Amino acid sequence: MADNTSIPSLKELSLYDSDPVANHPTTPPTPALLSEIQNIATHVQPPTIPPHRSHDPSNNLKRSDPFQFGSRYLEEGDSIFEFNAWDHVDPSTDPLYTSYTAHQLAFQRTHAVTPFDARRFAAHPHKWWDKFYTHNTSHFFKDRKWLRQEFPILSECTRPRTAAETADPTVGRNVILEVGAGAGNTAFPILAGNENPRLVIHACDFSRKAVELIRAHEAYDGERIRAEVWDLADRTETLPPGVEPGSVDVVVLIFVFSALSPEQWGQAVRNVWRALRPGGEVCFRDYGRGDLAQVRFKKGRWLEENFYVRGDGTRVYFFGEEELRGIWTGRVRAEKEGREGEEERSTTEGRDEAATTDVASAGSGAEETARDKEADTPSFEIVSLGVDRRLLVNRQKQLKMYRCWMQGRFRKPESSGLASGKPKSQSLDEAYVQASGGIIIST
Repeated sequence: MADNTSIPSLKELSLYDSDPVANHPTTPPTPALLSEIQNIATHVQPPTIPPHRSHDPSNNLKRSDPFQFGSRYLEEGDSIFEFNAWDHVDPSTDPLYTSYTAHQLAFQRTHAVTPFDARRFAAHPHKWWDKFYTHNTSHFFKDRKWLRQEFPILSECTRPRTAAETADPTVGRNVILEVGAGAGNTAFPILAGNENPRLVIHACDFSRKAVELIRAHEAYDGERIRAEVWDLADRTETLPPGVEPGSVDVVVLIFVFSALSPEQWGQAVRNVWRALRPGGEVCFRDYGRGDLAQVRFKKGRWLEENFYVRGDGTRVYFFGEEELRGIWTGRVRAEKEGREGEEERSTTEGRDEAATTDVASAGSGAEETARDKEADTPSFEIVSLGVDRRLLVNRQKQLKMYRCWMQGRFRKPESSGLASGKPKSQSLDEAYVQASGGIIIST
């Protein structure tokens, strides 16, 4: 018959025995058991905290240079104020912030810039940027060390060239055009990591003061980097000095497109198109709609929807994803010109009925002009385009700050009719795959 008597616990033994451990010692481990325990301890590692959630200085992303964004997601049960930043947090999940944003945007619209000030800020925008760079020199912005991480295409432009590439004067030369170069916080980090002896960087800005700052920099090399004053939205379609049509491999637009008024977007895209070779790319990053910088604007700063003037007189626009797709594929310009054409024809048709024949002729001519413009509208391929959201946290003050940026890569099609001064060899993506052993990082 089986013994159903349970084994007494240590607590139960203590009721009857003053020292149950001493009076009931456990069996000592055998040498074989000790050896097995040691073997397990040697081969089984304790669970480690992922670097993006670790506070250990020897095992966290704070040690990386540049910092690796995009891996710390806010999950259910997390304490928001445990870290300084969280990636891809949608502000619409925060009812308090959503309500605050709606209130702020409505307030801004009802307290717009006066017509006089709007004309004053639009008349000479370069003047306000000259003042900005007079008071804020090269120390205002941090160097953008993250460029190659976010835009691997730049690694192809700056990699070492093979002996065969060096021997062939038509191969291996790369041209980067940075627009809105400011004090050189993009151009100089690219130059610092460059191993391509044939790389040329054109760093342009429409602020003369900014160009002076670049030329005065200790790393400025007139052979490798050339700083010039140039307006991205130049209506004459004149390119920067030394830049031939169809000669540029990469155009870098980092927080510059937002400084343009919506009326300038079409011309800016045409100028970029004209500079790029077929297969060349645009590296784009700018402010996204709903960014804290937009929500914070006070009264007297709203110019038009999503377009503002800062306290220093410089202007800034906040983009939406679909809006950018329309701008760079040409859809926005085509729709705008179509509406203008309809308005023009409606006005014409409402004139004196006696001029019916002339009206019909004018309408036909307007339609032909609209078709010609549509055919000439640049249409870039969208390689990638997305919203980069980040929740920044002030842990001491228990504050949350929602940031939003737009980032994309736009490619001029290889079949573009614009003649290039360079042979149509492999694309930069293909070259980067080859140079990196078949591995390419997607942005």
